[in-house]
Amino acid sequence: MAKKQNHLLILRGDIWYYQRRVPKKFRHIESRPIVRSSLNTDSLIIARRRRDALVEADDLYWSALSQEASENGGVSEATRTVQLKLYEAASLRALGYGFAYKTANQLIQEASADEIMDRIEAVTAKSSVTGPPPSDVTDALLGGIEKPKPDQRTVTECFRFYVDEIEFDAQINKSPGQRRSWENSKRVGIDYFVEAVGDVPMRDITREHGIKYRNWWANRLKVGDENGKRPTPYTANRRLGSMRTLYRSFFSYIGEEDRPNPFRKLSFDEGDTSIRKRPPFSIEWIKSRILKPGALAGLNEEARHILLAVIETGARPSEICNLLPEYIHLDVPHPYISIRPRSSLQGQKREVKAGASNRDIPLVGVSLAAMQENPKGFPRYYDKATHLSNTIMSYLSDNGLLESDKHTAYSLRHSFEDRMMEAGLDRDLRAILMGHKLKRPAYGLGGSIEFRASELGKIALPFKEGVVR
Repeated sequence: MAKKQNHLLILRGDIWYYQRRVPKKFRHIESRPIVRSSLNTDSLIIARRRRDALVEADDLYWSALSQEASENGGVSEATRTVQLKLYEAASLRALGYGFAYKTANQLIQEASADEIMDRIEAVTAKSSVTGPPPSDVTDALLGGIEKPKPDQRTVTECFRFYVDEIEFDAQINKSPGQRRSWENSKRVGIDYFVEAVGDVPMRDITREHGIKYRNWWANRLKVGDENGKRPTPYTANRRLGSMRTLYRSFFSYIGEEDRPNPFRKLSFDEGDTSIRKRPPFSIEWIKSRILKPGALAGLNEEARHILLAVIETGARPSEICNLLPEYIHLDVPHPYISIRPRSSLQGQKREVKAGASNRDIPLVGVSLAAMQENPKGFPRYYDKATHLSNTIMSYLSDNGLLESDKHTAYSLRHSFEDRMMEAGLDRDLRAILMGHKLKRPAYGLGGSIEFRASELGKIALPFKEGVVR
């Protein structure tokens, strides 16, 4: 135990020294094979403390130099990290020599003549006949490293850092379209903050800024935007939440996780949240309006077939438009589609919404007819779910095919679930087909494709050939 405690310590006469071989991974930036420093004490306890400070100082210093050597210059997060490491290394190295670190300006303004001479003598002691003392020692004892200025990145700069660095792992398995959608959904609240408050440094944001942003939204809730359109409290809370998340994530990442969040508890009362739920299309509306021959004739073929495929599968439109040929099974006794995530190993990355979204859905009725027209998928809308949604919604709205102003194309998915329930399909089967998590431990596979097709056949709606073509 004593040997381990005295690691890297050498006693010469009455004085303890710190001696260490430079690690191989740092020898490209450190010319000395061995570093050696007097700890200026005959006390083993003090020597151990100073040894520990020098070990950490060397690690930080070499790491900073190595990182700096790999940089191409310019101000970046890596550059800031290098500066901070050099400052911390100088501070610890000074402690290893028995001094508190002071910058050159501090030494001029605060240090006595005796203290300055002591520091100079310690530096001189590191000189050799072959050259001056190492720069790391000179910087540590004579204040050669300025204290890094506080991080002054603005809100938009921090958001870019959040996307590129902090949350990069949340995007690893997303497709390019999914990454754009993910980023854009978070960017909106940031852009509104900049509009309402300004692109201020993140570190300067106070509770007053948070309240100002909330009041900006409160005014919109009361009188609307420049066009008189009023958002819902739900929308306002999402935008406030984007800033709350950015603030928390940024400061947690840089080690200030206890910093009070100026956007905490600034949400609006959303009232009855059930009013936000998309209503389902009635069966009569689907049969008489959406499945009416010619009703969808003005919609381009791929968008029309995707919409029809949703009716009898309950799949999300984004799940349909991103099907690859290998997930469309038509030449089997009971045709079906497979909703699956894809890794980079498959060449086209894509996430699904949740683990329960991995499922096989039989094709019946008009959805089977629509998929038979598209055995290779929907290249026009592949990874373009937002474009698809805008196209379909614009058409349905312009042609009076929405049952109310609260209905969307997604309402077909809600209708699918209601139709299964009304037909008496098993609750667990309904959850599996919808891609919802079971509320009990899962056993088995949820029934064969043949069984699922038979069950879905109970709800298949009649349609005429002209609906598809």
